[in-house]
Amino acid sequence: MSLSNSSWRQPQPSFFLVGIPGLEESQHWIALPLGVLYFLALVGNVTIIFIIWTDSSLHQPMYLFLAMLAAIDLVLASSTAPKALTVLLAYAHEIGYIVCLTQMFFIHAFSSMESGILVAMALDRYVAICHPLRHSTILHPGIIGRIGMVVLVRGLVLLIPFPILLQNLVFCRATVISHAYCEHMAVVKLACSETTVNQAYGLSVALLVVGLDVLAIGISYALILQAVLKVPGGEARLKAFSTCGSHVCVILIFYIPGIFSFLTHRFGHHVPHHVHVLLATLYLLVPPALNPLVYGVKTRQIRQRVLRVFYIKVSS
Repeated sequence: MSLSNSSWRQPQPSFFLVGIPGLEESQHWIALPLGVLYFLALVGNVTIIFIIWTDSSLHQPMYLFLAMLAAIDLVLASSTAPKALTVLLAYAHEIGYIVCLTQMFFIHAFSSMESGILVAMALDRYVAICHPLRHSTILHPGIIGRIGMVVLVRGLVLLIPFPILLQNLVFCRATVISHAYCEHMAVVKLACSETTVNQAYGLSVALLVVGLDVLAIGISYALILQAVLKVPGGEARLKAFSTCGSHVCVILIFYIPGIFSFLTHRFGHHVPHHVHVLLATLYLLVPPALNPLVYGVKTRQIRQRVLRVFYIKVSS
């Protein structure tokens, strides 16, 4: 692809994805673990959805939210990995303007949705532990469906302005994105027109989504902790805490790399750029790959169902 630094105002320019800047010579080796993570994400999340869909005994709030999480993870990983792998392995660096904006929208919108589902799962754990007799009454299928719809609509409404605002920018320099995918701020930084609105809105959405969601999860677990500490007997307390183990692991896997990547991107000027790009890419692939493993290992019902399916296939 020919790149030019001259001024131009094409309505739909193409972009050039570098991949991992500074590590071009070893990008094919970096692609191997990313490909493994994507494979694990596909197999694991499809398995989770299939098991919950086919086993009526798992049609409970916790597992229905888990199925939503698995579906979101599938979209999130599939929005990132295929193009990133073609850039790293096949050196297919060019990406069209509309395709780039679409990828960016899906990545950020479904990241927001994943955060929302984690809040819903925290709410489920709070109701299950603090109001166990009313759990199925409070979180009946109708309410679960509405919660899922709210999470979906929130992600779409908050992130639709991203591509709309980007279309108002003028790109008059080489359209080289130092990333393996179309990341919002990486595209914004290419513009030579005023980007204050884009940057302010992007920062506001990140702080709003992460801030409110982490606050809601924190309040849920503070109430859970308060309720569990009132339970007499150490074994009963341990059992109550163990029901939250999988969810806590998933929260840590999602938020810690995400917050670290966000902070290094905004404020970590001394962090090497290739480190930031690697972290940002791993942030989108590690949670979808590990979430099914965490729930498969820590949730007895899913673990037994997986073993049963595997045993039937092997026996046949």
